[in-house]
Amino acid sequence: MLDDLDAVLEEEEQAQPAVTRHRNRGRGGRSAIAFFVTLVLLGLLAGGGWYAYSKVKGFFVDDDYAGPGGAEAVVEIKTGQSATDIGTTLVQQKVVASVDAFTNAAKDNSRSKNIQAGWYKLKVEMKASDAVAALLDPKNRWVNKVTLPEGLSYQQTFQKLSEATKIPVAEFAKAAKDPVALGIDASWFKRSDGKPVNKTDIEGFLYPATYDLSPKADATEVLKTIIANFNSEMERLEFIPTVEKTRGGISPYQALIVASIAQAEALKDVDMPKVSRVIYNRAYTDFDAGCRCLGLDSTVNYWLRISGKNVKPSEKLTQADLHNPKNPYNTHDKPGLPPGPIGNPGEAALKGAMSPTNNFPYYYFISIDTKGTMAYGKNGAEHDKNRLKACANGIPLC
Repeated sequence: MLDDLDAVLEEEEQAQPAVTRHRNRGRGGRSAIAFFVTLVLLGLLAGGGWYAYSKVKGFFVDDDYAGPGGAEAVVEIKTGQSATDIGTTLVQQKVVASVDAFTNAAKDNSRSKNIQAGWYKLKVEMKASDAVAALLDPKNRWVNKVTLPEGLSYQQTFQKLSEATKIPVAEFAKAAKDPVALGIDASWFKRSDGKPVNKTDIEGFLYPATYDLSPKADATEVLKTIIANFNSEMERLEFIPTVEKTRGGISPYQALIVASIAQAEALKDVDMPKVSRVIYNRAYTDFDAGCRCLGLDSTVNYWLRISGKNVKPSEKLTQADLHNPKNPYNTHDKPGLPPGPIGNPGEAALKGAMSPTNNFPYYYFISIDTKGTMAYGKNGAEHDKNRLKACANGIPLC
C-alpha cells in the first residue's frame, strides 16, 4: 500500500518541468492528484486498520459470548477457588469465552463472593455476566440433598442416603466397615469400664444434619463428608475435652453412648441432661447393687432393629425380648452401658451427656403424656406413682 503511494509521487516528480512551464495550470492538476491519492490512502488505511483491529481486539476488549447459551454444561466449583480459577474452569468447558470476561463480570456483581462450592448446571457459550448470575442462583446447583434426623440408626441412615443418592445400601455398609479410614480418630474407640469396643461400628458418628452431597460422590465420599461434619461439631462443642475434664474418667465414647440413649428416650431437649444424669447414676453409682443394669427398652429395641426384627412398643416387649441372653444390648440383665451407641445423637443430646444436670439424685424416668413430658423418681415407689400418671394420661403401660 505504501509502495503504491511512492510510485505515484515519483511520477509526479518526473512531471515537474511541465508544471514549471505552466505553473498555474500544473498547480491545480497536482492538487487534484494529491487529493485523490489522499482519499485512496485513507481508504486503504481504514480498511487495513479494521482488519488489524479485528485481529488484535482481544488484547483490548475481553472476549465474551453474546449468550444466552445453548447445550447444558455441568461444572464443579471447588472450595477455595478464586474468580480466576472459576473463570478458567468455565473457559475449559466453553461456558464463557474468556477468563477476563468472567472475572470482570464477577467484580461488577457485588454478590459474586457468595458463589458456593458444588456442582452447577450451566450452558455452553453464556454471556459472562449471565454465568455469574447463574452461579448465584440456588436453582442451578446440582446436589443430592438429604436430611438425617436425630436418633437414626446406621441402617436407617444408609437407607436415607441411598434414597437421596441412588447408591445401594450395601455400598454404604461396605464403606462403613472402617470408620477410622473415613476420618474417625482411633482414640475414640476406648472405654474406661473394661468393656471391649468394636472398632468397625460406625454407630453414633453419623451426625444428624442436612447435607448437600456431590452428585458424583460414591459411598465412601458421602460417609467421609458426614464424618467430617461430626468431627467439626465435636470440636465446636468441645465434647472430648469437656467429657475428659468433668466426667470422672468416663471416656468420650461412653459419653457418646449415653447421648445416643438420651436421644432415644427423651422427646424434649430440656430433658436430655436429666435423662443423661439418670443413666450415669444407674451405670456408675450404687443403684441396684446386684446388677447396676440400666433396664432400658430402647437398647433392647435397638438390637431387634439391627437384627432385622420388628421394633416393639414397651408394652409389647415380651420377657423373652427383655431378657434374651444372646442380645449384647440387653440392659435388663447386663450391667453398665451397652457395647456401643444405639443411634446417632444430635446437639441437644450430646450437650446433655457431656454436661448432665448436677445434684439430680434420680434413678427413674418415664414419659407421662403424649407430649413427651418426663417425670423422674428417686426410687421404685416414686416411679410407680409416675407410671400411674402416665396410664391416666393415655400412655399404654398399665
